[in-house]
Amino acid sequence: MASFEKAVALGYRYLETDVHRTADGVLVSFHDDDLNRTCGIDARIGEMTGAEVAAARVNGADGTQYEIPLMSDLFEAFPEARFNIDAKSNESVAPLAALIEEFDALGRVCLASFELRRLRKLRSILGPRLLTNMSPAEVATLRTVGRLPGDAHRAAQVPAKAGPITVVNERFVRSARSGDFPVHVWTINERPEMERLLDLDVDGIMTDETTILRDVLLERSMWPT
Repeated sequence: MASFEKAVALGYRYLETDVHRTADGVLVSFHDDDLNRTCGIDARIGEMTGAEVAAARVNGADGTQYEIPLMSDLFEAFPEARFNIDAKSNESVAPLAALIEEFDALGRVCLASFELRRLRKLRSILGPRLLTNMSPAEVATLRTVGRLPGDAHRAAQVPAKAGPITVVNERFVRSARSGDFPVHVWTINERPEMERLLDLDVDGIMTDETTILRDVLLERSMWPT
């Protein structure tokens, strides 16, 4: 929660997170599927109750211990924010769709997954207004063919590079533009790469270095006042 609060205090209104489903059906905002690395607890989130996850604490680099927020906590805490939410498991799909309907949040989310079947399930449940990312197969098709079949509402959310291959270049952005697909690039923490991508006119940059990205956008008069 502290990370989200810091980003919003800086002025960000687009926030990115992952979600996992607990054993009793609660969605938690968390990247890993277990608590080993971050909390020193040998347990998988999918096998814990929501109360057990809520009692855990993330060990911060500064020695502070942090709670793990629920996805519902984030919707409630930041009612004006838009969220990019990565559904990290098949089990998270149904409760995520239900939560979005509960908060009437369809117009302020982009749902993501690396799994095309998972994306298709989300698109089927929430309908044609839902914005999702593209699966790796869809990105590959856009990159090689220059277009995508179907009319799903999609964003090209991609790394700047995949191994030795530069994914986001002028040709890729042009292909996305021709299909009216926004281009969001992850996870960019270095100023020179932020500058390169903004020169290509990408639509979004995901970063851990929120202050650096804000400063770059301020210098370019692209930060909302």
